[in-house]
Amino acid sequence: MSESNATANANESPSALAALSPFELKDELIKAAGGAAVERPANVAMLNAGRGNPNFLATIPRHGFWQLGLFAMRESERSFAYMPEGIGGFPKREGLTERFELFVRENKGVAGISFLAGAVSYVRDQLGLSANDFLYEMCEGILASNYPVPDRMLTFSEKIVGQYLRREMAGKHPFVGEFDIYAVEGGTAAMTYIFNTLKENHLIKAGDTIALGRPIFTPYIEIPTLNDYQLNVVNLDADVANGWQYSNAELDKLRDPKVKAFFLVNPSNPPSVRLSDESLQYIADIVKERPDLILLTDDVYGTFADDFVSLFALAPQNTILVYSYSKYFGATGWRLGTVATHKDNVLDRLIGELPDETKQELHHRYSSITTEPDKLKFIDRLVADSRTVALNHTAGLSTPQQVQMVLFSLFSLMDTPDAYKAALKRLIRARKKALYEEMGIAFEEKDPNQVDYYTILDLNYLGERANGTAFVQWLEQNTQPSELLFQLAREARVVLLPGLGFGTQHRSGRISLANLNESDYRSIGRAVRNLMNDYMTRYTAATGKEAKP
Repeated sequence: MSESNATANANESPSALAALSPFELKDELIKAAGGAAVERPANVAMLNAGRGNPNFLATIPRHGFWQLGLFAMRESERSFAYMPEGIGGFPKREGLTERFELFVRENKGVAGISFLAGAVSYVRDQLGLSANDFLYEMCEGILASNYPVPDRMLTFSEKIVGQYLRREMAGKHPFVGEFDIYAVEGGTAAMTYIFNTLKENHLIKAGDTIALGRPIFTPYIEIPTLNDYQLNVVNLDADVANGWQYSNAELDKLRDPKVKAFFLVNPSNPPSVRLSDESLQYIADIVKERPDLILLTDDVYGTFADDFVSLFALAPQNTILVYSYSKYFGATGWRLGTVATHKDNVLDRLIGELPDETKQELHHRYSSITTEPDKLKFIDRLVADSRTVALNHTAGLSTPQQVQMVLFSLFSLMDTPDAYKAALKRLIRARKKALYEEMGIAFEEKDPNQVDYYTILDLNYLGERANGTAFVQWLEQNTQPSELLFQLAREARVVLLPGLGFGTQHRSGRISLANLNESDYRSIGRAVRNLMNDYMTRYTAATGKEAKP
């Protein structure tokens, strides 16, 4: 699309653009940012701050992965007589730990070896698990020589990932009872599977009402209205003036018995603010009044927060926890995610209370995979539904993916000073400071609930603070919601995502603080400031008034 076409889209087809998901509109903004390049200096690169893919990654557990792969290959080759055709076999359990210790001594000083040796020791000494059995599961898993067994998650993998989730999602908050985990292909797969299994098991059906905590990752807005689900939606809106927290009046909407489920992203996307302790407790108290309320919390950014506590810790029996390793470990390409449910949960209870006719339908649905389909837990129904039930025997996340997930988990569990986490926080917050300084906005020290993976520029809120209410009103009356983003893309080659697509109440832009360098955020800050100065000049020319607080 040429620059003129992009401009035409922004000016002549606002309704068509407004219907696009932010991630689809981003493609149009990228095209606009690439247009008429001959008019710009050759060294002016496009700055795409729209996508959340980080430009950092965890190196140590990746080194460990490759070294484990080399050890597993050696085990595979020793299990068969030498065959020059390149045929190996499964690793052998007997003596595996001793051969691993020899491998560690032979490769002392090689990147990843000390981490791998420490991981095996941690599993044995801190978690109380068999080092030999753990090594066998990891070797067989990284060789990908067998189906995932159990299909929901490998045995040791589930235990270790469970320890990681307890540490990062519950912290010092007491967690009563145990939970089950399903390893899935990232958070997006988790969303897809959960929506589907809730529907298949009649926990939500067409015409039912769910609540969404907004702003929120845009698919949560788009999926419920699809023909597949046809759900009514009640929005709980966080307020930028209140630090992107929900008021009690908004949370009180959950008291309505028509609301079957509440879906939220915590910390939020795009404001990157975690729910306050007070709001978490307020929701937990509502759940006590509404023990049938289903909660789904997507906590992918929780690991960037200080002392994070998930809603899963406060209301575990009502909550489905979704967590992805993608952002924290810089592993979006690995597609590593988890779904966790308490072993004693409302989902299983609600399934047990379904009418007899519905129970018979579900009995038939799952009868090919178990002799007691009525006792099948929700999370195991999730596994089966993810493979259309009939393919349940080949369900499960690929075993090399599970191995990398385990190594990421162990890396975090072993990092008791939280050095990796602290380094990421310093990196991201330095970028935010650079951005706001160049925009000319006073950089305030973050409140304890800010996470800063993203920042959202609420143009109404910031514009009113800087230039007054009249200016904001003029801006709303004389510009289309996406117009400012297109102008920023065309003139400064800066790409942001529209906040409106995430359910913000005002026109805004989402800036990822994870995927560019500090100098780039300074450039973006200057571009935003220049854009607003341009509109302030237009405002003065149109009204004869100076924009001022």
